[in-house]
Amino acid sequence: MNQGAPLVELDHLKVYFPIKSGIVLDRHVGDVRAVDDVSFSIGRGETLGLVGESGCGKSTVGRAILRLYEPTAGRVIFDGQDITELDEGDMRPLRRRMQMVFQDPFASLNPRHSVGRIIGEPLRAHDLVKRRAVAKRVRELLQVVGLPADAASRYPHEFSGGQRQRIGVARAIAANPDFVVADEPVSALDVSIQAQIINLLEELQGEFDLTYLFIAHDLAVVRHISDRIAVMYLGSIVEVSPAEELYDNPLHPYTISLLSAVPIPDPVVERQRETILLAGDLPSPANPPPACRFHTRCPYVQPTRCRDDVPPLRALAPGHTVACHWAEQIKAGEIKPKEREPVFEAGVQDPAYEPPPT
Repeated sequence: MNQGAPLVELDHLKVYFPIKSGIVLDRHVGDVRAVDDVSFSIGRGETLGLVGESGCGKSTVGRAILRLYEPTAGRVIFDGQDITELDEGDMRPLRRRMQMVFQDPFASLNPRHSVGRIIGEPLRAHDLVKRRAVAKRVRELLQVVGLPADAASRYPHEFSGGQRQRIGVARAIAANPDFVVADEPVSALDVSIQAQIINLLEELQGEFDLTYLFIAHDLAVVRHISDRIAVMYLGSIVEVSPAEELYDNPLHPYTISLLSAVPIPDPVVERQRETILLAGDLPSPANPPPACRFHTRCPYVQPTRCRDDVPPLRALAPGHTVACHWAEQIKAGEIKPKEREPVFEAGVQDPAYEPPPT
């Protein structure tokens, strides 16, 4: 990873989606707070992993950085330039430098276009090579991502999911970008194929000096590709840490809970460790809980501060920040996870509930 000024910076970014009511008046009655006051930076050549449950706002962050979604507040700074208020004409030269690999390899490729046309589209749109040289460049890109050169004349339906995602990666790097948002690029693929795509992205990063925002909901997926990992919950960042430090020393209760569910390929260790279950469902981003947003599900919740004060994102170790009032006490073992409360729905007790021993 290159040191120096970051390539991407988010400064108190907010992305709200309005909730409208009424057919005629179309009144604004509220907002879905998809991203609420998010700040972080990504260094040149770095891979920042962004993880969290589905619906926490990860993909919205990635799309807001690329200005596919308009920020409600805050700033997006790319290579030292504030791009938050730029119009489409001013954004166009920057579009080439920022690309995206989409989650669904089946929906992200136009079935009516040949692979050659799909990969060549960025080259033509940004006028990067002469028209007669597009086909040659497309063949080179196909070989770079591990596909045969004659794939250019075929159509997306002729390829498997992993091969389609390689086509999506080739399209993303065609314009020789500086920054790539990889939005859950392996979640729709078989486990046997996931490692191949992650290895491909790592190889391309070294070859083309790419900077990644790697979005995933699985902490096990981001471990090897990420330099740092940011954990997101209900629109906010709750922990940021170097990758190995996060796995060895998680500090936020949400991160601890997520890691407790990651399988360990050692039956002895797996039997001895405790899985922490989160009570309830993810709250609505249209009406998030006050103060600490995680307090409604937190197994370490305390009667004071958690429900009253918003925890700031504070540094507890070099490069390791966490938004929890009690992180030190939880780490020291002074606060233990509470027994899970019984959950009732339609008169049926939650089968996962186990009463404490008497």
